[in-house]
Amino acid sequence: MADPVRIEYIQKIADAYAEENGITVGVQGIVNTRQDFITANAAGNGPDVVAGAHDWIGQLVQNGAVDPLQLSPDALAGYSETAVDASTYETQLYALPYAVEAVALYCNTEYAPDTYASIEDVIAAGQPAVDAGTLEVPLIVQQGELGDAYHMQPLFTSAGGYVFGRDAEGSYNPTDLGLNKPESIAAAEKIAALGEKGSNTVRRSISGDNYLSLFTEGRAACMVSGPWALPDVKKALGDNYSIQPVPGFAGMKPAQPFMGSQGFMVASNGKNKAFAQEFVANGVNSEKSMQTLFELSNQPPAMVSVREGVTDKDVLTFATAADQGAPMPAVPAMAEVFAPLGQAWSAILGGADPAQTMNQTHETIAKAIAGQ
Repeated sequence: MADPVRIEYIQKIADAYAEENGITVGVQGIVNTRQDFITANAAGNGPDVVAGAHDWIGQLVQNGAVDPLQLSPDALAGYSETAVDASTYETQLYALPYAVEAVALYCNTEYAPDTYASIEDVIAAGQPAVDAGTLEVPLIVQQGELGDAYHMQPLFTSAGGYVFGRDAEGSYNPTDLGLNKPESIAAAEKIAALGEKGSNTVRRSISGDNYLSLFTEGRAACMVSGPWALPDVKKALGDNYSIQPVPGFAGMKPAQPFMGSQGFMVASNGKNKAFAQEFVANGVNSEKSMQTLFELSNQPPAMVSVREGVTDKDVLTFATAADQGAPMPAVPAMAEVFAPLGQAWSAILGGADPAQTMNQTHETIAKAIAGQ
């Protein structure tokens, strides 16, 4: 079971495994993959393997829908450490990663031709054209009226903020909610300085609906976005663009966007569980399969040896951005974070007091997590 857009390349892997083992492997596309999988698995009529995002794992484990994978540490040595980290929940591996993603910094080289060490440098590169009336904004960080915690995360982390801390074993700890910590409040103050009452760089008027057209129509020097924006950027700008990992604030920590990983998971209630484990461990877990997945999807590979043969510099940049990021927490508590934190960023960008807003948001999210 997988998202319909991934059927073609997953079917290739399944067909090869089926031919080698004399069995039949079907691949089905489901739009609402996660919830449909949970429901079907509970009813005993679900798939044996599901392909999906790593941040599903906490909910799937909570519902008893997936089994840990039977792979040794040696079998995972060839994968990006960040991808393995993302696929691991409470010290157990639940997904075999095949692709990674994260946001990066796109720049229109007509206005921002260099590689930038800090977000201040990025803004400074585009600001003269804004002052001259040629551009509307030097840097796009999409937010909208409801805010956008995902796209704000690189700046938040660079300035010292965090959502969840980690325990001694490296797992995200939902009881260590960090939004009211001094570092997070200081980060909110840095972000406020970029907002509408500060430099007016990061604006609520720029949302998921208009951010891309602002950049592709040549009205912004740079933008923070992911690989999903690349086809439109190439079509609009040709070769006149660059991509680099999002830089942090000058003199502060490196920016750490949320990274995501796509992987294969084994259903807990599948009818062919032994074959399912074997398919993931040997049918998918090979350089040949991972090369096929990359060639058909063009998503940054999780397997390091496949990356070594990639010549597309944009794919490699996004792979680096993912490696430098931090996995989006797969804990169920994360479901309570995005909407309130996004609203907090919207309020702060509009001029609300950063400390008060972060303290209130921390309390709101903590209560919601406690009530789960």
